[in-house]
Amino acid sequence: MEGVDPLTDHPIDNAPLLSVRISAGYDARADVLRGVAFEIEAGEIVGLAGQSGSGKSTIALAIMRLLHLKGGAVRGQIRFRGCDLLRSTEREMRAIRGREISLVLQNPVSSLNPALRIGTQLAEAWEAHSRAPGASRETAIFDALEAVSLAVDQPFLRRYPNELSVGQAQRVLIAMAILHRPALLIADEATSALDALTQSEILSLFARLNRELSMAILYISHDLLSIASLCRRMAILHQGEIVEFAPVERIFHRPAHPYTRRLIDAIPASPLA
Repeated sequence: MEGVDPLTDHPIDNAPLLSVRISAGYDARADVLRGVAFEIEAGEIVGLAGQSGSGKSTIALAIMRLLHLKGGAVRGQIRFRGCDLLRSTEREMRAIRGREISLVLQNPVSSLNPALRIGTQLAEAWEAHSRAPGASRETAIFDALEAVSLAVDQPFLRRYPNELSVGQAQRVLIAMAILHRPALLIADEATSALDALTQSEILSLFARLNRELSMAILYISHDLLSIASLCRRMAILHQGEIVEFAPVERIFHRPAHPYTRRLIDAIPASPLA
């Protein structure tokens, strides 16, 4: 899909929306990621699976150019819409974060400011990336709330985070993430803190956002079944390396790597099967 480089306004070719080729680490461990490579096409949902501690969140922070806040460093190349993010200035990255690429984290309750009303937090999220007038802000907030199936009214906006269910709080975070209709949404374990029913609702929401907004999604999870239900392709991360990157159906039915086979074999059989 042809697009425009957000930093130069120049048209770009049919290259993937995101192309990652990186290694990364921290002071205490320099080789958390080694030669990690994968791509995401415009409008595609890609899953990233791996055990806790395998480096999944390190990849998410590296794409956002935020790994240094955790004491980490990245080497390699992260190309987004033809631009290498690792060689972009911080000013250029501020124009991309939250506007072109958004991140939804695992714990919705701790991600929201308990002292601020929901409407205030949504307004601040809008103003952080836009100088458009207030009417545009209100329209964008109401559209985002409607897109995630939350109440589009002032009583809801006046609530505090502790007045929301965990599922509602996660939808608020997703609404914040899509305020500017980003080309790429990174969901880092965004359903792991939810009960099974709410998790299913959020997965359906991601699928609908992808379908209706043509929004690409990097869905990061240790839950293979949720990846299978949502994604077209998936990458398997093991000990800091991508050991497989292929269509979901191929990985589930013909896993090539021994670690992938162990993951598939470890999926509990349905009691109704």
